[in-house]
Amino acid sequence: MPPAADIIAIAADHAGFALKEVLKEDLLAAGHQVMDLGTADGTTSVDYPDFGAALARAIAGGQATRGVVVCGTGIGISIAANREPKVRCALCHDVTTAKLAREHNDANVIAFGARVIGAEVARDALRSFLTTAFAGGRHAGRVGKLTPSETKPNLKAIA
Repeated sequence: MPPAADIIAIAADHAGFALKEVLKEDLLAAGHQVMDLGTADGTTSVDYPDFGAALARAIAGGQATRGVVVCGTGIGISIAANREPKVRCALCHDVTTAKLAREHNDANVIAFGARVIGAEVARDALRSFLTTAFAGGRHAGRVGKLTPSETKPNLKAIA
């Protein structure tokens, strides 16, 4: 696991609340500092875009270096987080996708679907995500192309 100085933000909607709490416990037990951005319970219906955006702002503002987002499928909250240009959020379903999200995509946020995977799979995937380094090399150029277009020269369209 990375040093405890890394702050990991975590956020979920009502559907992801229970899994968020399990993952938060694991992070704290491993010595990480955790910034819990909510939600506060699993019974009050809330909007996943609000929590994905809050986590993305924490990453973009430097309050956290990595993040974990959870909703029912993981799809909506990952889309919300990815609206922030400094976030590379990957929806992961197992250890393999979590490992490759780090190695190949330099993802800094991982998303889970609480209605899609179980807690043990999510726990294992999160451990893999946190212990895997970005491979760089040929992947660095590809990740560079993910930078917002207003800061990059126009990319050639695929014909």
